[in-house]
Amino acid sequence: MEKEYLVKKWLNNDLTDAESKAFNELEDAELYKEIIEESQRFNGNSNAEVASFKTLDEKLVSKENTSIHWLKLVSGLAAVLVIGFTLFKLTNKDQINSFKTVLAQNHIITLPDNSIVNLNELSELEFDSSNWDDNRLLDLKGEAFFDVEKGKRFDVTTDFGKVSVLGTEFNVLSRDSIFKVSCYEGLVKVTYNDNEVKLPAGTEFVLLSGKVLKSSIVVAEPYWLKEMSVFENTPFATVIKELEKQYNIKVTYPFDLKMNFTGAFVHNNLENALVSISKPLKLTYEIQSTNEVIIRNE
Repeated sequence: MEKEYLVKKWLNNDLTDAESKAFNELEDAELYKEIIEESQRFNGNSNAEVASFKTLDEKLVSKENTSIHWLKLVSGLAAVLVIGFTLFKLTNKDQINSFKTVLAQNHIITLPDNSIVNLNELSELEFDSSNWDDNRLLDLKGEAFFDVEKGKRFDVTTDFGKVSVLGTEFNVLSRDSIFKVSCYEGLVKVTYNDNEVKLPAGTEFVLLSGKVLKSSIVVAEPYWLKEMSVFENTPFATVIKELEKQYNIKVTYPFDLKMNFTGAFVHNNLENALVSISKPLKLTYEIQSTNEVIIRNE
């Protein structure tokens, strides 16, 4: 049956059972009913005139055009969102994770493979987490302790060389003119100046001013994790610099002290630290203010 024929008979309330069934199956049947319902919302005392089929058809076309307009608008908006999301993914495909510590601050970092990095003070660490499975590479400036998940491998690059690891615990220091790698568990490979050195657990590699030293270590982890600085036959001036850095103080000593120091000091108590470095060398100290200390001969 033709649509126009059914609508006219429906408006005249003259549909047979078969025609009523056919009308209800029309795509716009509900819309016709909605228009009639809206026209009957006026006061019952007023005479409401039902629109002619032509008028009704024009309303339907207008409503259809409006629906099509909104459909196009929504479709266009969806396309814009898809394109925008795609551009976002393309422009943010490299998700760089950067960490930086200040004086007297440590920071623990969990890598994408659940390996742990403890970043020491005044240090920087950077890696790309979005491409980790294909490019396990970290850039380090300063010092960090690595606890690597077994079976997981990555490379640590520094200004002086690269450290390659596979399921191990190790410490890397790359600061000023010192490059030191200490292996506490497993095996690490150090690459520097076209040379390669493998360090098993309990060994340490030091590159200082172009000179290489490989030695044994007996501790289970670096001392800085225990908030201690440890020295062996180290120039006293170097010890003082480390003390100044740890406590953010200025230390002066009005004499030329050309001697080496073997010992340690803690990072959480200035008085104890000063006693530790002064007493073995028969020196005295005086705390002038919160950030100034004078060390003298006894």
